[in-house]
Amino acid sequence: MDEKIKTEKAEETDIKSAPEENAEKDTAAAETEDKKESNKDTKDNKKDKKADKQLKDDNKKLSAALAEANKKLEETEKKLAESDDKYLRVAAEYDNFRKRSAKEKDEIYSNAYSDSLNVLLPMIDNIERAAQFKESDKVAEGVELMLKTVPDILSKLGVTQVGEVGEKFDPNIHNAVMHIEDEEHGEGEIVAVFQKGYMRGDKVIRFAMVQVAN
Repeated sequence: MDEKIKTEKAEETDIKSAPEENAEKDTAAAETEDKKESNKDTKDNKKDKKADKQLKDDNKKLSAALAEANKKLEETEKKLAESDDKYLRVAAEYDNFRKRSAKEKDEIYSNAYSDSLNVLLPMIDNIERAAQFKESDKVAEGVELMLKTVPDILSKLGVTQVGEVGEKFDPNIHNAVMHIEDEEHGEGEIVAVFQKGYMRGDKVIRFAMVQVAN
């Protein structure tokens, strides 16, 4: 009888302790799950922090690159502005030089024209005086005096006469308008001058019109 009572009590004890064991198991399982979740959250937080750090580093690099690009842009714009300023100055200087050169050229031409005319004025004066004479002898004398002044006038102008009888024909300064067979003159010798030629330096002002022996 006593043994039976003990068995029943033991069973009652087992029945009473079963819920407690189950509760402990559930608690342990919950704690394990919480730990897993906590570990997962910790890992996720680490990943997030790492991603944030990477993002910040990338932002810093981008900001530095942007600042460098802006600096180079400012330097380029500054150099471009300096180049534009230099170009405008050169263009202005060239325009002034062109205007000054054109003015100087006009002045040189005007001065040369005036100097040439000034040299010719004495001969014009002599022509006017000769025209006042009525006697032919006086007129001829006046013309002769004028012709004597011609070489001096031409010399002052830097002009020389070309085309003299006895010269060798030169197509660069002579224009042969007639030819003649004459044994007394050598071949290519000028035997007559119909119109004298004139040169200034190496430039032919007028070719001499001549007759040449064959």
